[in-house]
Amino acid sequence: MTRACILTVSDTRDLRTDKSGKLIASQLESHGVTVMARHVVIDDIVDIQQQFLAFEQLGPDLIVTNGGTGIAQRDMTIAALTPLLPTMIPGFGEAFRELSFEEIGTRALASKAEAGFNVRNQLCYCLPGSTNACRTALDQLILPEFEHLLYERHK
Repeated sequence: MTRACILTVSDTRDLRTDKSGKLIASQLESHGVTVMARHVVIDDIVDIQQQFLAFEQLGPDLIVTNGGTGIAQRDMTIAALTPLLPTMIPGFGEAFRELSFEEIGTRALASKAEAGFNVRNQLCYCLPGSTNACRTALDQLILPEFEHLLYERHK
């Protein structure tokens, strides 16, 4: 059975008000994924890395983050996690921005959404904090493909 951890990066949300994290958990669970943990941290490089590394230790197959992937000065998720993802999946970010462009137009250009594998070969997705963006990524990219990516990485 596939297991996942969900990390929300936000200066304004907590577990109770985190609609995107709840959506991710619900969607994953509806596809047979066990959500091991959910946590919210502020948009700070050290806090993001610390919680991400703590999630690594739990041994999930997937780590999904949401929030902090834009171009605002406070958006630190990609800066925090890129050094922890030595094997990037460039097509994910490209495809996500293309799908987002169809939905929201040129605002999609500001997204730095990414995916990759960490040193423990856990599949990691870095999504925007928008619930609609998370739904798009899950429905059109993550849920149709995560099992294949895990299989290819572990065979």
